[in-house]
Amino acid sequence: MLRAKDQALLDAIAPGNVKVWDDALAPDAVYVDENGAILDRATFLKQLTSLPAGASGTIAIASYQAVQHGDVATVIHTDNETENYHGQMLKARYLTTETWQKYGSDWKLRQVHVYAILQDPPAILLNAKELDEYVGTYTAGDLKQTVRRDGDHLVSTRVGRPDVVWSAEVRDVFFISGQPRIRKIFQRDATGKIIGFVDRRESWDLVWKKAR
Repeated sequence: MLRAKDQALLDAIAPGNVKVWDDALAPDAVYVDENGAILDRATFLKQLTSLPAGASGTIAIASYQAVQHGDVATVIHTDNETENYHGQMLKARYLTTETWQKYGSDWKLRQVHVYAILQDPPAILLNAKELDEYVGTYTAGDLKQTVRRDGDHLVSTRVGRPDVVWSAEVRDVFFISGQPRIRKIFQRDATGKIIGFVDRRESWDLVWKKAR
């Protein structure tokens, strides 16, 4: 029953069907969206509008877990979104956690937290000459790591850790498969020479300087 309610809520997002959500939300419900914004019931319902002209889409539940604790149920579900945006197909995945509470004979949604599941970007291939520019030893305080080329990709080595493959997203920007929050962004001086890189996790940087 809760899964059916949740799918109906997801179906109501694209057309901006406020009534479906208004009927399901508890009076003091809180909605945390995929961008981290914390919305009270009224604010969430106010911003729930239909997709603009040229855009259409669906969100389908992919997996669903619900555990009941008396008159409260906790739910975790993953959702797959497909959007047709002016003729181009876009996809996204979400992890949603919820708290439902029974009011009389019905269940109301008290809290929702939606998390956009990050995925690795597509990799590009750089030629050997381009990759060789990044090869060297880098330091960050008392930390040290070496970067070498291995065929069509880079490999980094740090003492006491396994080697790690770096794949190119664009020129000067690399990522590690399975770590989509982090980018390795190389820095150059005015002549174009590599002088270091930053480990960027969201907006926070750990700076590595090229030693040789």
